Amino acid sequence: MASRTKLSGIQRQALALYRGFLRTARLKSPEERRRIESVVSAEFRENAKSVDRRNFVYIEYLMRRGKRQLDQLKNPDITGLSTLEINKAVA
Repeated sequence: MASRTKLSGIQRQALALYRGFLRTARLKSPEERRRIESVVSAEFRENAKSVDRRNFVYIEYLMRRGKRQLDQLKNPDITGLSTLEINKAVA
């Protein structure tokens, strides 16, 4: 068996948040489910690449924001996620 590296507490929390989004997406319509999965996957991948692993304050902020978004998505009246894309100006 291949040995797995142990995940830190914050890594386990991030994985649990990701799984929570995917589980909640299953409760929505099929087209919204695909859209939610796509948005969530892209957001997590982007943050994994761009956020410094030692920037705990920002990571904790992202976790709190994600938990609020997940709580909102769990509401049966909410049908999906919306995204906001901001282009950063190059100075």
